[in-house]
Amino acid sequence: MTQSHPRISKAVIPAAGLGTRFLPATKATPKEMLPVVDKPAIQYVVEEAASAGLDDVLMITGRNKRPLEDHFDRNYELESALQKKGDASRLAKVQESSDLATMHYVRQGDPKGLGHAVLCAAPHVGHEPFAVLLGDDLIDPRDPLLARMVEVQEQHGGSVIALMEVAPEQIHLYGCAAVESTADDDVVKVTGLVEKPDAADAPSNYAIIGRYVLDPHIFDILRKTEPGRGGEIQLTDALQQLATDEKIGGPVHGVVFKGRRYDTGDRGDYLRAIVRLACEREDLGPDFRAWLRSYVAEEM
Repeated sequence: MTQSHPRISKAVIPAAGLGTRFLPATKATPKEMLPVVDKPAIQYVVEEAASAGLDDVLMITGRNKRPLEDHFDRNYELESALQKKGDASRLAKVQESSDLATMHYVRQGDPKGLGHAVLCAAPHVGHEPFAVLLGDDLIDPRDPLLARMVEVQEQHGGSVIALMEVAPEQIHLYGCAAVESTADDDVVKVTGLVEKPDAADAPSNYAIIGRYVLDPHIFDILRKTEPGRGGEIQLTDALQQLATDEKIGGPVHGVVFKGRRYDTGDRGDYLRAIVRLACEREDLGPDFRAWLRSYVAEEM
């Protein structure tokens, strides 16, 4: 009989990065606030957490990230102006971001890596399992990855990571998992992890993407984890300990994701995400697709 585990309600979103790949746009604007069509990328991530039932969101921020807090706060002056104009549609869009979840913020301070950013969440999370969502990864809302990961964690306990099959020549860009199959086609047991291996050394072509559901024992491990690849405290290194010693904090499982994912941390994929999402919008899609066909035909 499957054991039941505590319901997850908290999500952590690390958002302290400098966004150097998008300079000069990110010189004064957080990369998470760059628009994907007409919403900042970070809003899609918070919407995903809220849709999975995680309505307590802690954002790990840093210097020059105040616009993130402002975006999820009320803007009474703007709301009042829209109310006076009778612009109910835009008023609803403005209020939407502040009604998504209960938002909390803490600064990372020193940029010591993803593992350190997650460790900054320990006082807020306490002794509960929690989710981590990386702001660069946008998951299409029609593919409820996080909800599935929460379900798997509630069934098995421990931690759950999101995995995606990539071409062998791309595995050096990701954390990589050694896995064993389970009774569920989309779930594997993780037996080992390595951060950004060479293709010849990779245990599989299962890459870790930016969604995690973590057992709180991860904090104890992170406190003792030495800097790894890139001189940073790697979350992958801490998860490796959980995967190889279940007595610490339960097993590590992986949910194999085959849906739609957009990497907005890469300039090319960021542009592709905008095009894809704009094409699928009812209000923008028809005209935009017609223009795109014409543009491609002319260029070809």
